[in-house]
Amino acid sequence: MRQTKLVVIGVGHVGSQVLTDCSHLNLFSDIALIDVQQNVAKGEALDHRHALAASYRTNSKIYAGDYADCADADVIIISAGVSEKPRPGEDMPPRALMGKENAAEIRKVMHGITQHTKDAVLILITNPVDTITYIAENEFHYPKGKIFGTGTTLDTFRYRQIVAGHYGVDPKEVSGFIVGEHGSTAFPAFSSTTVGGLTLPQCEELLPQAEPFDAAFVQQEVVHTASDVFNWKGWTNSGIGEVAAALARAVMLNEKSIFPVTATVDGLYNCNGEAAFSMPCIIGRNGLEKQIELPLNAEEYEKLQLSIKDIQNTLQYVQ
Repeated sequence: MRQTKLVVIGVGHVGSQVLTDCSHLNLFSDIALIDVQQNVAKGEALDHRHALAASYRTNSKIYAGDYADCADADVIIISAGVSEKPRPGEDMPPRALMGKENAAEIRKVMHGITQHTKDAVLILITNPVDTITYIAENEFHYPKGKIFGTGTTLDTFRYRQIVAGHYGVDPKEVSGFIVGEHGSTAFPAFSSTTVGGLTLPQCEELLPQAEPFDAAFVQQEVVHTASDVFNWKGWTNSGIGEVAAALARAVMLNEKSIFPVTATVDGLYNCNGEAAFSMPCIIGRNGLEKQIELPLNAEEYEKLQLSIKDIQNTLQYVQ
């Protein structure tokens, strides 16, 4: 029987959570951990191996490795890089501030990976994820679709939670996406959001609440709630761990699930390869199998163009 393999590169707060969530998928026979601090990778591997004795866990092989372990990997999840520092009382600092350091780091990581494989599906978490994904995808000529970033998937989960809370329904009943940059210029595509098949105007009529739906507040809250987690806790890891696990599962099980991930856009929304940003994408065994040009109204289209410009500015900063 063919073995299945996951490699996690960078096992800090985020990478450790990714390892936890992905190991609980029970989809990987082998999980290799790579970190510049080798003892951290060894410790994480040992800690997680101790949990494998639980009756509901598969007996996966979890170990500290190196880039040679990428050669036969099915999925590689990258969370290596410096993190933002919490600033109590302030919004999350611009992602461009860490861009230079993480651009240098992703170039090192991609050099290590591409020495051994261009077949694995790469999922990038490292911020600013749109910029980092663009560098990894284009500078190293990794096969189209085999590499993408988590993008606005977590932002979308937050958005669905907020909309669901307003109407008093299960978040899984909400279908809608945050598109554009994973950052301050991200925005909800209200025009295509539905709740149980109802458009938002229909929800206002059929699912009345004490307060009317405030689109401006919701858009602000999607971005601000990430700052709350970051400033109160010092980092974010639980939500993004679930995102990475969901994407890995979609690849391994060929689910054809739709997630708003980030990848270079060429020929859609008046973008011709100048930037990577998030839009709904079909994720399956081959990675990102199709980018879906979500219909946008005029206001949403203008917001997207501004978001693309913001990403391009960050790209210039890290060259």
